[in-house]
Amino acid sequence: MNLDERCPCHSGDPFGACCGRYLAGAGGAPAPTAQALMRSRYTAFALGDVAHLLDTWHPSTRPGSLDLEPDRRWLHLSVESCSGGGPFDSDGTVCFTAVYRAPGGRGELHERSRFVRENGRWYYVDGDVG
Repeated sequence: MNLDERCPCHSGDPFGACCGRYLAGAGGAPAPTAQALMRSRYTAFALGDVAHLLDTWHPSTRPGSLDLEPDRRWLHLSVESCSGGGPFDSDGTVCFTAVYRAPGGRGELHERSRFVRENGRWYYVDGDVG
């Protein structure tokens, strides 16, 4: 993806100034907040960056491998709320809705994601879908 294109997370910023700086293929700088990490993970799903998804998943809940659905196209992300997850917090939650298109039609994923910060780095732990 071109660094000047609009970021897939729909922040309104260019990819290079938004999630691009956190993805594994672009240097992999640590995200400063839980919301920034969640946005970068959405972008990783949209771009198929499995390495970033696994790298930012907490070791206690990380799967051994991850197979993305090749026919699922992520269309839009809406962040509804955040609790904690700032640069000086040790944990945080981000509630969001992600819209996708799959062979069966459009769908939405609503999740309340939990994050922890260890050694100055944020990790996705798990989430409640619904």
